[in-house]
Amino acid sequence: MILRTSRLLRELRAGKCPTCFKLNLRDPRAVELCGLTNVSSVWLDNEHVGNDWVNLENQVRAAKLYDVDTIVRVEKGSYSDYVKPFECDATAIMVPHVTTADEARKIVELTRFKPLGRRAWDGGNVDGQYCLVPAADYLKHSNTERLLIFQIESPEALENVEEIAAVPGYEILLFGPGDFSHLLGKAGQAGAT
Repeated sequence: MILRTSRLLRELRAGKCPTCFKLNLRDPRAVELCGLTNVSSVWLDNEHVGNDWVNLENQVRAAKLYDVDTIVRVEKGSYSDYVKPFECDATAIMVPHVTTADEARKIVELTRFKPLGRRAWDGGNVDGQYCLVPAADYLKHSNTERLLIFQIESPEALENVEEIAAVPGYEILLFGPGDFSHLLGKAGQAGAT
């Protein structure tokens, strides 16, 4: 069995500039349309958009038809909310409102397998090809080809960003200008300081 590698990582490693389309629509056909435009990834929002797990799995499946990575912005806080997108074979999860290094370490612990974390192992879902992938291959692939993104969205998080950045086990820090500007009292003024 061959596990799908991350297109984002492949393009970055090749010196290319990957593309991402943020999609606040639930219909898997909208994801297919993104695939037809040859984007590298789609951002599926589960923080602000009502979606269910079956539909999310169908969106991920539609993206994979076109070798498009899926980034699922999860609801903050729940172990199950963090791992379910990975288990339906999403390429990445984005955790909103990460404020401290301790919080970042806890998220890594919940979403990464040893030696990076303590994620519970199943392997019986689509990401492990329903137990057809050898355990060692599945665990390694999950830790190296699945991305963890932390959103920095508040003045407090920005004050702690160097400590957050030093936490091992994640790939991307993403600045959230909307919530940041709002918390400064300058909503919508993304360039304000």
